[in-house]
Amino acid sequence: MTTTSGPLSGLRVLELGNFIAGPFAGQLLGDYGAEVLKIEAPESGDSMRRWGVTVDGESLWWPSIARNKKSVAIDLRQPDGRELVRKLVAEADIVLENFRPGTLAKWGMDYPTLSEINSRVILVHVSGFGQNGPRSTDAGFGSVGEAMGGIRHTTGNPGLPPTRVGISLGDSLAALFAVIGTLAAVHERSVSGRGQEVDVAIYEAVAALMESTMADHEIGGVTRGRTGSVLPGVAPSNVYPTSDGAEIIIAANADTVFRRLCTAMGRPELADDPKFATHGPRGDNMAEIDAVIGEWTRGMTGDELLKSMEDNSVPAGRIYTAPDMLADPQYAARDMVVRLVNQFGIAVPATGVVPKFSRSQPATPVPGPGLGEHTREVLAALAGVDESQWDDLRSAGTAVQSTS
Repeated sequence: MTTTSGPLSGLRVLELGNFIAGPFAGQLLGDYGAEVLKIEAPESGDSMRRWGVTVDGESLWWPSIARNKKSVAIDLRQPDGRELVRKLVAEADIVLENFRPGTLAKWGMDYPTLSEINSRVILVHVSGFGQNGPRSTDAGFGSVGEAMGGIRHTTGNPGLPPTRVGISLGDSLAALFAVIGTLAAVHERSVSGRGQEVDVAIYEAVAALMESTMADHEIGGVTRGRTGSVLPGVAPSNVYPTSDGAEIIIAANADTVFRRLCTAMGRPELADDPKFATHGPRGDNMAEIDAVIGEWTRGMTGDELLKSMEDNSVPAGRIYTAPDMLADPQYAARDMVVRLVNQFGIAVPATGVVPKFSRSQPATPVPGPGLGEHTREVLAALAGVDESQWDDLRSAGTAVQSTS
């Protein structure tokens, strides 16, 4: 078995499941140096291999979401396959799964069973609604979690239906909480010597980011809704027009920063106007001050506006698209664009590892593997499968697949 580098080097993760929430958590753990063994169904593999934009039949997302992982093709629907995975559990630190609750129990792989095999194993669940409650066994995709978590209601423009953020936010937030929970459980295990279950629900991961919305409603009598590109009561903080059509956000809502913006605009008197001088009145008069700023920004290009904001220490930035990210020197300086060469020789750009580490920075990510690429290696090293057993395991209707 190969070794890894990074702050989680030495931890071994079994990743079970498909799509985004579980696999993205596995990607992050692998980014930080854990050895991630991805258990995939023979023949089909993870659906993410074919998800989104594809070239030559392979998803351009796959090299990234499966990076640093080893593909072990085992059929969990087969008794022999489940037995092989139980052997791997004995050598694992973490089992990460995102099946519908109850599936692992049906397969004889629930936490009480796995903890008998390995008392130190941490079982991390990612699901739509969590492992208990009246909706626990319902199918729960990220979009439903975003709706129930509250963020869909607050996303979009006033008077229009709620909109999607533009990425799979619910799944990604659940993955982030799965990683946080995993690390907390690993720390606790260093004290107790025992594993435990970590239970992440997508709707809860979204709800956890919804600030004081429940208190605002119940105590303050305010139910937050859709506000477009502005935050009510916070000004100026908006996207402003330019002569060349660039979209620039200026965040000058602090009193001292607003004064610097007024100086840049050649309108220092605005900073002393009672309607704009302090935070509260500026929020009350948001439309008026935004109109004044917008009239000024229309007279310059995006680059000219950004230079003015930089010279006056006013936070500002261009609304980026993918081409902007790929060309930006800040991204390049912090290795935030890595190119992962897939099986067809295409250098697929992807984001780098976040965060950065001063001593234990992980190695450059390795692109997602071919289906079953590491089956032989992993099962020989960790499950005691020797060459004499391969024909039986690989025969029609049985448990494994290997491309090596």
